[in-house]
Amino acid sequence: MKITGLTTYIMESPGREYLFVKIQTDEGIHGWGEGTLEMKQGTVAAALHDLEGFIRGEDPTRIDYLWQRMYRHGFWRGGEGILTAISAIEMALWDITGKAYGQPVYKLLGGAVRDYIPCYTHVGTAEGALKLMEDGWRAFKSGLRLPPGSGHVFEEGPAIASTVANYQAMRDAVGPDVALMCDVHGRLRPSAAIRLGRALEPIGMAFLEEAVPPDNIQSLRRVREAGLSMDIATGERAFTKWGYRELIEGQLVDVIQPDLCHDGGIKETMKIAAMAETYNIMVAPHNPNGPVGTAATVHFAAVTPNFSILEYALSPTRDACQAGTEADYFKARNGRIELPTKPGLGIELDEDYLRGHPYTGVKLWPGIFHPDGGVADV
Repeated sequence: MKITGLTTYIMESPGREYLFVKIQTDEGIHGWGEGTLEMKQGTVAAALHDLEGFIRGEDPTRIDYLWQRMYRHGFWRGGEGILTAISAIEMALWDITGKAYGQPVYKLLGGAVRDYIPCYTHVGTAEGALKLMEDGWRAFKSGLRLPPGSGHVFEEGPAIASTVANYQAMRDAVGPDVALMCDVHGRLRPSAAIRLGRALEPIGMAFLEEAVPPDNIQSLRRVREAGLSMDIATGERAFTKWGYRELIEGQLVDVIQPDLCHDGGIKETMKIAAMAETYNIMVAPHNPNGPVGTAATVHFAAVTPNFSILEYALSPTRDACQAGTEADYFKARNGRIELPTKPGLGIELDEDYLRGHPYTGVKLWPGIFHPDGGVADV
């Protein structure tokens, strides 16, 4: 079996455009991968076609060999654009390999170590959380909350106060047994992150995510040494095992959050998780992605001993773009995803739907600014 080519689709979707790649073979077996990268979809699509020469004519089941070729023989390494493209191709190769051998991917990776995949989703209010609890959800994440009327102006003190008040309202509504997580998106300095963590402690948080910007990972050390009662988590903007080495060896976090759509793919994330396991660090994959990225992450989670919980973004289009009926859709139900039984990743996309929702261009985020007009982190 040889790879004959690839096709990319950028699907228009409210709030987030999804990028998918389909790799074809001369035996009629195809595989799906995902390279969704906010505001960089065109970059990833171009990178996928640049990488096509490394895989065309090759055996798609030689996944590690082709990964090494794409990573090392392009000379310029790293960067989220290239690594997202590599990750998408790697997922698709696993999909093809599973189909070729008639097995779900996780069975080719050593077999499941758990019976299902627990998930959390996003919600911004107590009322929204209560509504989602009716559908079986018991774990929620929200972000740093700007005070009403602040527009796109960010001030640390008011943002911390507003965030804490919102989480207290959520805790009062959902009770003590529901997991709550706070995503700072790297917007705070270490001292401000510590103040936020201290204020959130009485509420009972599962973890504090990306408390400081990702550029200087050592700035997490001050947050770590503050001894906050909740776990410290980060990692969505770290890539490959080399990018995670300092974070893991320094034991700067309790939870790492690799994103399979960006960090090198399924096998690379398994290597990252194994490194973390030696330090008793848990893995809660970052996954605001579409259905293919979610499927790949589920297979990773199924075989990873130190996996804890999977992020799951609710979106009507993530289901609508899948082939088959609602019963066939790869999705969370009652706050969990059952282990797949179909060969490969266990997901198929509706190409007519993808073509019917073409990309209309980059949707830039409005941004956040300091009171004096200076640019703040988003």
